[in-house]
Amino acid sequence: MDPEILKQSLNQFTGTENYYRHWTGLIVFTDGVKYLADKAGAYWLIDLIASWQVRSKVKKCPFQIWELKVNEDRTAVATMREDSDQPEVVRQEIPYTDFPLEKIKLYLVDGVLMLPSEY
Repeated sequence: MDPEILKQSLNQFTGTENYYRHWTGLIVFTDGVKYLADKAGAYWLIDLIASWQVRSKVKKCPFQIWELKVNEDRTAVATMREDSDQPEVVRQEIPYTDFPLEKIKLYLVDGVLMLPSEY
């Protein structure tokens, strides 16, 4: 999918009608996150975020800001902070991705993964 069309489409999500349970049972995600995963082939990103929820330092954070930044060489870095002005709690290097956007930000609030526009 064209990155610009994907960005425009994601901005249209301002709430959710459905919640989708991740296979681990650790989190649920919204219509917007499902759309992102479907269109960008990014269920792996939901898996990455869910996998970190079993670690005590992450599990204690009721509000999490997850960011994925993709480099020109197609490597990427996923990070999590408790708030915009806080230090990284999680940093995971990704050796390769075909994720179509340069970056994406997701919120995990009390176990619900959502786009910022859905918050």
